[in-house]
Amino acid sequence: MDTSILTVLIQDGITTGAIYALLSLALVLVFSVTRVIFLPQGEFVAFGALTLAAIQNGQAPATALLLLALGAVTLAVETGSALRLAQTRARLLRRLPLLLATHLGLPLAILALTRCLDLQALAMPWQILLALLIVVPMGPMIYRVAYQPLAHSSVLVLLIVSLGVHLAMVGLGLLMFGPEGTNTRPFTEMQFNLGESPVSGQSVIVLITVAALIAVIYVFFERTLTGKALRATAVNRLGARLVGVGINQAGKLSFGMAAGIGALCGILIAPFTIVNYESGFIIALKGFVGAIFGGLASYPIAALGSVSVGLIESFSSFWASAYKELIVFTVIIPILLWRSLTSHHIDEEA
Repeated sequence: MDTSILTVLIQDGITTGAIYALLSLALVLVFSVTRVIFLPQGEFVAFGALTLAAIQNGQAPATALLLLALGAVTLAVETGSALRLAQTRARLLRRLPLLLATHLGLPLAILALTRCLDLQALAMPWQILLALLIVVPMGPMIYRVAYQPLAHSSVLVLLIVSLGVHLAMVGLGLLMFGPEGTNTRPFTEMQFNLGESPVSGQSVIVLITVAALIAVIYVFFERTLTGKALRATAVNRLGARLVGVGINQAGKLSFGMAAGIGALCGILIAPFTIVNYESGFIIALKGFVGAIFGGLASYPIAALGSVSVGLIESFSSFWASAYKELIVFTVIIPILLWRSLTSHHIDEEA
């Protein structure tokens, strides 16, 4: 192996590791706030990539119809839940215009945009924004419909729900996009040399985007009241409830952030590789391996673990491409053994 090949492998490893780092941060965030192991994270990756691909092909993405359907179901759940309790019926009447606007009005407006605009003629930043507007609101809606009614259940029950949501979203992905994979147009064709090693402009854009997003997330958690409320919920759910933090609102926000991160990761990787309706699961699973490095609790260790996974995958592709997935997922075994030997059991909150 010469220096140029080594540089390319490191570049690819860091680029893919940066994507896995974002996904691991989303998984840690959701688990910390809601105790949900978020298996559907990969579907948001696939939906983001495939929605953008449909927009770039001039097709109205089927995910816009899915968003409208989810909005209608969420509105029905909210209404039914409020009507069961006499003390919440009056509050429902006050909130009804807002619920109609967010759960039906916004999805209808987005659906109208996908039908009326010349999607191919849009500049790429606007295409990406439209794809995110379609996919990201699904996160809070899924939380409200599938997870919030069971928010106080055990981790095992929430994991089973996650598995069901994952399987449902995979089936919907197949229905909406078909079995064939696709990719999107590259962000840039720029290539330049760093010393004697070639560097892809695509990789630079990915790294800058990931670094900027991590910085924004850091500022959000450190400097904003909402971010501090999420941190408080992650540290102690019962204590957060006692001081007035809305646990349900925190759950919706964490799912919205996870959906946004997943969709953005799908958009970032789509120019590099073919994405189909089920490939997001493997990508998110590698982010989960990185999250395990941090014990589903530490953001910095999860990010470092994810970059390590990216580098291991890159070098495995060069030395033993047929076994790269096996090598990547085998890495989790010693980490789990070490965690099981060094961590202390903590009873779940009631």
